[in-house]
Amino acid sequence: MPVQEEYKVELEVFEGPLDLLLYLIKRDEVDIYDIPIERITAQYMEHLDVMRMLDLNIAGEFIVMAATLMMIKSRMLLPIEDQDEVEEEEDDPRWDLVRQLVEYKKFKDIANQLQEREFHQENVFDFGGKSAAVLEPDDPSLVMQDVSLFDLISAFNDVLKNAPPESIGEIAGEQYTVADKIDHVLKTIRRKGRIRFTEMFSKMASRHEVICTFLAMLELLRLRQVKAEQDNHFGEIVITQSEGDEPDPTPEAFVLE
Repeated sequence: MPVQEEYKVELEVFEGPLDLLLYLIKRDEVDIYDIPIERITAQYMEHLDVMRMLDLNIAGEFIVMAATLMMIKSRMLLPIEDQDEVEEEEDDPRWDLVRQLVEYKKFKDIANQLQEREFHQENVFDFGGKSAAVLEPDDPSLVMQDVSLFDLISAFNDVLKNAPPESIGEIAGEQYTVADKIDHVLKTIRRKGRIRFTEMFSKMASRHEVICTFLAMLELLRLRQVKAEQDNHFGEIVITQSEGDEPDPTPEAFVLE
């Protein structure tokens, strides 16, 4: 039975195709006004394939954007003499997409600034004429802290590429389940307190085990039982205990059976 049929992770927060494109552009430090369409399209399709594999409720707009990127790519590959008619309508086939991205980024930046101000105002109370800051409220939109879903998918894709190949015999003999891996991830985090994302997968025996473990991690992030953090944008992802979660007394020699 495919992993996604056995256990389906329902994420509360999921961003759209423009968010994914902005993520790829920012990660690769690409000029938004001069997008290397062939490279960005390949990376977008790679992320889309991973999301499909994990069955992460991909909206139809992701498929529409994929078709748009492929169309732009095909126009960019046309020989110079075949581009005359296209150029009459539009100098650069990327321009409509660039306009969408620039406008979306402006609204998103403003929304983020307003949200930060709202959180700040909600968490400052006046006591006798003096202001006192309190802890931020538990908000579901902050489940993944400063790590976006696309950061996690990108890191997972890198891990998956390095996973050991599977043989038919190995697939038949595996007994991994997402439920078991949820227990394993929790015990590992409670024992160590924090662990690098890549370290969590370092001793995995197969792609199937890697996928089960990643789905387990997504579910724990959704339930806020663990946190995903980065020291800087696109840096190493670290999985840590959620606040108030007690360390597990399991000894350091814990081994998954």
